[in-house]
Amino acid sequence: RRAHGRERRAQSASALRGVNGGKRLRACLVYATGASLGVSPDRLVAPACAVELVHAYSLVHDDLPCMDNDDLRRGKPTCHKAYDEATALLVGDALQTLAFEVLAAEAAHPALHLRMIYTLARAAGSLGMAGGQAIDLESVGRNLSTVQLEDMHGRKTGALIRASVTLGALAQENLDPTVLATLDTYAHHIGLAYQMTDDILDVEASTHVLGKPQGSDQAKHKPTYPAVLGLALAKERVKEEHAAALASLRSLGDNAKFLNHIADYIVQRSY
Repeated sequence: RRAHGRERRAQSASALRGVNGGKRLRACLVYATGASLGVSPDRLVAPACAVELVHAYSLVHDDLPCMDNDDLRRGKPTCHKAYDEATALLVGDALQTLAFEVLAAEAAHPALHLRMIYTLARAAGSLGMAGGQAIDLESVGRNLSTVQLEDMHGRKTGALIRASVTLGALAQENLDPTVLATLDTYAHHIGLAYQMTDDILDVEASTHVLGKPQGSDQAKHKPTYPAVLGLALAKERVKEEHAAALASLRSLGDNAKFLNHIADYIVQRSY
C-alpha cells in the first residue's frame, strides 16, 4: 500500500507538471502582470516565451557535472544524462540565444522590445542569474550571513522573477514609473519567498513529488535558508515575504488578482 501511495503521488505530481514538466511560473508572471495593466495577451507572447527560454537554458546548464551535477529534473533524466554533456551545453546555448531572437523578431513595438531585451540580458548575466550561480558555487561548504544569502538568491533566482514582472509591465506603452516600482517591489518579495520555499521543500518534500533529488542541497553542503536560519524561522520568513508581496499590490486593487494568486501559489506549492 505504501508503494502504491508513493506511485500515485508521483503520478499526481507529474500530471501537475504537464507533459514536459515545469511550472512555467515566469511566463505566467509576464501574463499576470500584463493583465493587471490591461495589456493585450498578444503583446505578451514574445516576452513570456523569452523568459521561459532563458529559465530552461539555466536549468540545463545548472544540472551539468561542472555545476550542480544533478541526474534528475522534472521527474526525468537531466539533459546531459539523457544525451551527453556536449549536447546539454549546446542545448543551453541555443535556448539562451533563441530567447533574444524571439524578442528581437517582434517588430511592432521596437522601442519597448529594446527595453525588454536589455531587461532580460541584465537579469540573466553577471549582475543577475549567472553571477548568482557563480556565488552559489563558490559558497558550497561556507557559512553565509542572511544578507549574503539574500544577495546570492536575489541574483540567482530573484533577478529572473523580477525581470518576468518587468517584461509584462513594459508591454504597456507610457507606463507610469510609480506602477513599475510597485510591481518590482512585489517581484522582489515573491522572488525571496520562492527561493525560501524551494529550500524548505528540499528538506521536507520527497523526490517523487519534487521531480529532482530530495536533500540535494544538504548533501552538497549548500548554504540555504533552513541551514542559515533554521527550518522554523525560514518558514516564518516565507510568511513575511508573502504578506509583503500582497501588501505591495493593494494600490492596484482587483487588477492584481492574478499576481495575488501567483504569490499564494508560490508559498503553498508542493514542488
